Amino acid sequence: MNQIDLAGQVAVVTGGAQGIGFAVAQRLVASGAKVSLWDLSPDHLAKAVEALGPTASAIQVNIIDYDAIAAATAKVETDLGSLDILVNSAGVAGPNFTLDEFPLDEWRRVVEVNLNGTFYVNRAVVPGMKARNYGRIVNISSVAGKEGNPTLSAYSAAKAGVIGLTKSLGKELAKHNIAVNAVSPATAKTRILDELKPEFIDYMLSRIPRGRFLEVDEAAAMIAWLVSRENSFTTASVFDLSGGRTTY
Repeated sequence: MNQIDLAGQVAVVTGGAQGIGFAVAQRLVASGAKVSLWDLSPDHLAKAVEALGPTASAIQVNIIDYDAIAAATAKVETDLGSLDILVNSAGVAGPNFTLDEFPLDEWRRVVEVNLNGTFYVNRAVVPGMKARNYGRIVNISSVAGKEGNPTLSAYSAAKAGVIGLTKSLGKELAKHNIAVNAVSPATAKTRILDELKPEFIDYMLSRIPRGRFLEVDEAAAMIAWLVSRENSFTTASVFDLSGGRTTY
């Protein structure tokens, strides 16, 4: 494992108790950062903090509750210091339906969590980064946001929105030494698959030229560099993690 130097930095990882978020948190802790995990599940948060050790802490946060996000941001900056790094990993897949049959409440839920939740967290964290003239943000999108997946229109639309949000915000903050980038993973074996039909999971695997799902540690490796000081120029960009499925 290459060593990324994040000593003395403070990071927030949403959805950090499981899946890609937890793998990212592990990599950031190993690189010297203090990490605050934000997640809905207190049980998963407790287990994650125990596994990560004394430089990790947790706040139970619902990312669709802006007031809770603002309070969590203030707590991190009071308890841990200036918030240097943000990784937005919290998300839901939603159910498989064709668009004309997609349940309206499920559409709203998927967009609210994946797109609006990403906006809420960025909105709460960015002012402090601007005031300090430094920050690194990674928003996790998906290959679905580039290509669209059949019977997953809400997720595809929301993740496309995350890409647009990232490009816009990256340009807004470019002169503040704040890098804002997105990653677009292919399917990884995480609990988000629990929401999907087995035949759809098989379809997703068939689209990946490498012939396997993404390993969460592979995502963490890319993200660790993107949130480091070494990433001093690239911003408003989308980095592929699709095993060759998308190449643009």
